[in-house]
Amino acid sequence: MQIKFLFSAVFAALVLFVSSAASAITIEVGYPYSALFDVTIKDNIVPMFEKAHPGIKVKLRATYDNYEDAANTILRESVAGKLPDVTFQGLNRQAMFVEKGIAKSFEPFIAREADFAKDGYHKAMLDLGTFNGEVYGLPFSVSLPVGNYNMDAMNKAGIKKLPTTWDEVVDACDKLRAVGYDNPLFWGWNITGNWFFQALMWSQGEPILKNGKVNFDGPAGLNALKTMKKLFRGCRMQNLQAGDAAKPFNAAKVAMFFWSTSAVGAIERAKGDFVYKTSEYPGMGRPPKGLPAGGNSVMMVSTGDSKRVDAAWKFVKFCTSGEGAAVVAKTTGYMPPNKAANEMLGDFYKENPNKHTAVRQAGLLRDWIAYPGDNSLAITQVIYDALESIVTGDSDDMVALQQELAEEVASMLPN
Repeated sequence: MQIKFLFSAVFAALVLFVSSAASAITIEVGYPYSALFDVTIKDNIVPMFEKAHPGIKVKLRATYDNYEDAANTILRESVAGKLPDVTFQGLNRQAMFVEKGIAKSFEPFIAREADFAKDGYHKAMLDLGTFNGEVYGLPFSVSLPVGNYNMDAMNKAGIKKLPTTWDEVVDACDKLRAVGYDNPLFWGWNITGNWFFQALMWSQGEPILKNGKVNFDGPAGLNALKTMKKLFRGCRMQNLQAGDAAKPFNAAKVAMFFWSTSAVGAIERAKGDFVYKTSEYPGMGRPPKGLPAGGNSVMMVSTGDSKRVDAAWKFVKFCTSGEGAAVVAKTTGYMPPNKAANEMLGDFYKENPNKHTAVRQAGLLRDWIAYPGDNSLAITQVIYDALESIVTGDSDDMVALQQELAEEVASMLPN
């Protein structure tokens, strides 16, 4: 009798399990940079979300290589009718999906949430995903550029104070080479979206575009190009692929690594046996006046039925909540986009000062500008190629390069 009862109970539980699995709603999600976000999204946020929402399963698509790849993938999938439900897109690419009608406005969903504002999204960060008064992207990870330093190398070179200007960085390179660091620096010129070019422009208080027109054709643009040349030549910087840029630093072969704060968590997990420290991004003779906000937002592009769309909204809300944002900060180096996460992270930042550097720079947050029109991604590549020509030495006359680049980009912008 007991065996029969046990069999019945097990059978009933199995039926319930199969029925529950069959009725679960599956949403599909795409995100970039597996090296940065696998730990954050795949290993932490998705299991946490599925535990909190047992009726929803999250299927992760192949990760995007970078933000340009993320944008191109969604454009292709839109044409093919194979969009995911949720996509993580670079902050500077959101407008494209709003203009093309691919992204869904979050306003109807926010209106149904009586306590949506309780997580206290930072207005400056929320504004990055707001178009024509409606929210289309909720900030997930927000970054600023920082300096990463091998303090063992800096001490060996007799550098007692971390550089605060790019001239001081070049001087530090000379001292580091004198003690055996043949390639003392990597500076992230090749970060997606011409981010470091924009960082040099914003450091001078100037956007890369103004009123939809080229704005790097004046003194600020020339100063930015000359500063790059000074760094690349003065520090004899090697030309590394973006995906490989951190490897020599982690291996203690590069002493100074200027990159996004997003990489701090990955560096801490991969670095060799040396003392690691982050510090504020140097300026051009003075502290930066501003810096472009990097990172990405969560956008909803679902074409599924209402139940699937509602499930996608639950995932978006979870990712950008205080709980989700705290996971981002702990596993990467990104700044939380809301006040709730900051309140949760007070002790964490005291114990992890390397991840607090970007937070100290938060007052410098400026727009990460995308190029308007259908040539947006093509313009990004044109500027990328021009900057690489400085790294490789193919371009040596910065006045001529500036004129050529400004004219080409101007011809590709909408009239």
